[in-house]
Amino acid sequence: MQPTPVPLPASGESPSEVVAGFVEALAAGSIVALPTETCYGLAVRADQPAALEALAALKGRPQERTFTWHLGSLERLPTDLAWTGMVTRLGHKLWPGPLTLVLPARAEQARAWGVEALRKEGWVGLRVPRHGGTQQVLDAAPFPVVMTSANASGEAPLATAEQVAQAFPTGLARIADGGTSPGLGSTVLALGPGRFEVLRQGPVALEDLRASAGLRILFVCTGNTCRSPMAETLARSALAHTLQVTPNHLPDFGFQVASAGVYAGPGALPTREAVLALQDWDLPLQDHRSQPVERALTQGVDRIYALTRSHLAALRSALAGTPAPSCELLDPEGRDIPDPFGGPLEVYRKTRDAIQVAIQARLSEWVG
Repeated sequence: MQPTPVPLPASGESPSEVVAGFVEALAAGSIVALPTETCYGLAVRADQPAALEALAALKGRPQERTFTWHLGSLERLPTDLAWTGMVTRLGHKLWPGPLTLVLPARAEQARAWGVEALRKEGWVGLRVPRHGGTQQVLDAAPFPVVMTSANASGEAPLATAEQVAQAFPTGLARIADGGTSPGLGSTVLALGPGRFEVLRQGPVALEDLRASAGLRILFVCTGNTCRSPMAETLARSALAHTLQVTPNHLPDFGFQVASAGVYAGPGALPTREAVLALQDWDLPLQDHRSQPVERALTQGVDRIYALTRSHLAALRSALAGTPAPSCELLDPEGRDIPDPFGGPLEVYRKTRDAIQVAIQARLSEWVG
């Protein structure tokens, strides 16, 4: 007998016996229907193969069990996810919401999370839906829960509890009534080495994904002819290596990197020694041209990194009274990067190495 849809508590309401009933049904391996902000979903616990098989059969795709792990809040995300910096930024800006992230996961990670059966070719899908009652169910469950759109394979997603009850007259232990959903699918983004790919377009646009995932970074020194352009080039190289793309493809992941000087004039060439120091590592610098720090340049920038404390003070003074981005020293230990200007090539190489150490320390914040 098909269960009668029951309302879930709204956002801000205390968990109820209804929430406990859905958790108990999931714990027993049963299939339940829950609302999200996009469409209704069919849910089971992710760590029971029999429950996953039953869900696949009910959907009409027994040979395909690619389901998405749903979490009730950002706090439930595993701490050992790949690329936590980018995932965290996406999550803070777009979760809870209509975004599914498909992320790389090692076999031992998936086992530890209880979602080993969800791992397909080294990837696992995650989502934090924006529906208060469903979030309460997911947060209350002491096991991972997967959801898939409440529709037969190949059919349109269902938008109401009544449609779910009609489409699935048997097979469901409980149906939650969360009102009418749009009946849409979420945006699905695959994010991993060499990959920033929208697998399904939904409510979140590609440009919003890039703006949320990446960072716009500005390095600042004095004249923008040696330290900050070296930092810009080294950062591009480090990001590209981590993301497994060429530097030209950094904007595909939402990263933009530039440099400027607090006392720079426009159009000056980099110093010869700076060019040679980066040539040691096959990194081109000769096409760089200096630019001064101006308020227009800093608009839209996420992070400004000063090479010394004096640069940091000059930046904060110049940007005072405006909505300025985060300004901090490049070296996370608070050390100045020494000025090699006027020194021999060996001094430039030492400065290059100090910048490289600081950038490597920052990579976990930028990418994760």
